[in-house]
Amino acid sequence: MNRDPLKDKKRIVIKVGSSSITHPSGDLYLSKIEKLVRILCDLKAKNKDVVLVSSGAIAVGRRALHIGRRPESIAEKQAFAAVGQARLMMVYQRLFSEYNFVTSQVLLTKNIMTEKRSRENARNTFEELFALNSIPVVNENDTISTQELEEVESFGDNDQLAATVGALIHADLVILLSDIEGLYTDDPKIDPKAKLIDHVDRIDESLLSMGKNKPGSNVGTGGMQAKLMAAQIAMDAGCDLVIAKFEDASIIARILKGENVGTYFQSQNRRSHHES
Repeated sequence: MNRDPLKDKKRIVIKVGSSSITHPSGDLYLSKIEKLVRILCDLKAKNKDVVLVSSGAIAVGRRALHIGRRPESIAEKQAFAAVGQARLMMVYQRLFSEYNFVTSQVLLTKNIMTEKRSRENARNTFEELFALNSIPVVNENDTISTQELEEVESFGDNDQLAATVGALIHADLVILLSDIEGLYTDDPKIDPKAKLIDHVDRIDESLLSMGKNKPGSNVGTGGMQAKLMAAQIAMDAGCDLVIAKFEDASIIARILKGENVGTYFQSQNRRSHHES
């Protein structure tokens, strides 16, 4: 499938999962984050609008507090997120400033699209940040949000938040980077004959069923089903989406060169991001 359209994307949302930017210990994977920041600054220098949706606040907070177990209550998750979000932003601010770019923190809840006034306010904030040449770093407002934290496993580690941001700002492309190569015909951990699906231009029930959790599989929950739902949000809003594995930040440049990596979800609902 020809991926030349990806070369001309001007407004891009890039989501990185917790496992992509932290070590198994919970410490930040600084060399990967540093290269990610460098590539985002290069994109900004090419006059592209870039948004980073970053997971990892709860994991980083847990590590900072020297707590080896997962949080056991909503209050604990919120407290871990409060500590971790500050540390995460400190790292991003320091790294972006080394390349002479200003970053900004935007905390959203996933229901931002349901209320017209809050939606418009959020969009206006992003537009002003782009005008000021800032690179927004977005995360869910875990310290005040409870429903989303309760369902954090099935919400897909910020995948749908990234797609919602893409729809909100009328992005051209959303890139979901995690530990999953893309959409397969079946769970590759169970079925050795499973094949990576290169291109999707329509999400139907049969495709959604591929992402559902199966006995013996941990891919569906917080994994492919959430990513398919994110792809549906993006495509409905006229935004393309790519799912790819984040082994190295150079994957972003490869996607934007039109290389055949991951799964490319191509929206048929074209519109300019300047439309309201």
